[in-house]
Amino acid sequence: MNIPFNKPYLSGKEIDYMSESIQKGKISGDGFFTNKCHDFFEKNFGFKKVFLTTSCTDALEMAAILCEIKDGDEVIVPSFTFVSSAIAFVRQGAKIIFADSEIKTPNIDASIIENLITSRTKAIVVVHYAGLSCDMNKIMNIAKRHNIYVIEDAAQAIDSFYNKKRLGSIGHLSTFSFHETKNIICGEGGMLVINDDLFIDRAEIIREKGTNRSSFFRGEIDKYGWVDIGSSFLPSDILAAFLYAQIENISDIQQKRKKIWDLYYSLLNPIANKGFFKLHVVPNYASNNAHMFYLICNSLSDRSNLIKHLKGHGIMAVFHYQSLHKSDFCINQYNDCKFPNADRYSDCLLRLPLFYDLTTDNLHKIVGAINNFYNQ
Repeated sequence: MNIPFNKPYLSGKEIDYMSESIQKGKISGDGFFTNKCHDFFEKNFGFKKVFLTTSCTDALEMAAILCEIKDGDEVIVPSFTFVSSAIAFVRQGAKIIFADSEIKTPNIDASIIENLITSRTKAIVVVHYAGLSCDMNKIMNIAKRHNIYVIEDAAQAIDSFYNKKRLGSIGHLSTFSFHETKNIICGEGGMLVINDDLFIDRAEIIREKGTNRSSFFRGEIDKYGWVDIGSSFLPSDILAAFLYAQIENISDIQQKRKKIWDLYYSLLNPIANKGFFKLHVVPNYASNNAHMFYLICNSLSDRSNLIKHLKGHGIMAVFHYQSLHKSDFCINQYNDCKFPNADRYSDCLLRLPLFYDLTTDNLHKIVGAINNFYNQ
């Protein structure tokens, strides 16, 4: 039996709630289930204000508009991340200033951020890779000293913490993903979290195609019109209904994923101790939401051969981001940049299957195949 890299989790209520949304007669954005999702995250996660979006990319694009990013502004972004972390700001005219990762984690190296700041720096985008927190106290203190915004790209970090602060609640703005590979999902979807009152009213307008339509539907004005820039960032209420079925089961999902993660670690740690690869490190200020389990292989060829070996055993393992500063889009502008840690993760990081229905037998098969590869 083949083991896929990912298998979407279903609680059993997704279709029921989607049908209920249809029966209520409002399946566009900001319907019954959208509001239930908003209420959950604001009341249970302590976020000041949230807006569901069609993707985390859209949430990042909203963040770029809200921060009034324009031509000539600079935005600091880790090179080891998905393209959305950068392109949302490029579209507004920003110049991206790439930063290297830490040695111990793929997260942005907070110790070098201040050296990258200039008079044109408008924002810092921090990516909580694998749901593990960046060093947020250090980053927020830097941002405060220089009066610049912090956007948390928390696409992978649902239900994760920095010390006792929930990720997504620390930066001025934060974004989440509900893509089918995430811990809770709706196929494609995202969320913008606003932690600064300054942004709330405008965010509602930007999300509604630059109109004050939401105020009109609340009866606050007698007609609505075009008042700002924006786009159609609202997801269908049918997607929100799917997501709400997931939200209701988030505790069970997290408990199961953490159990799988812990078993992976206990089985693979003896092999890692022989020097064949490294396991990821959870900093003492971070919690682990078990979004992924990855290895750091010793070389690109080692990783390529291991992927091929696992595939031969019916196991789908994947590598992740390629350093953005080396992408075709960026190479001419950043060809002199040297980010050794980001490049090491690009070449050596390998993600193993991790999903709710992964069985103990599956896990032993995966670990057995890895052990067999290195014993050869």
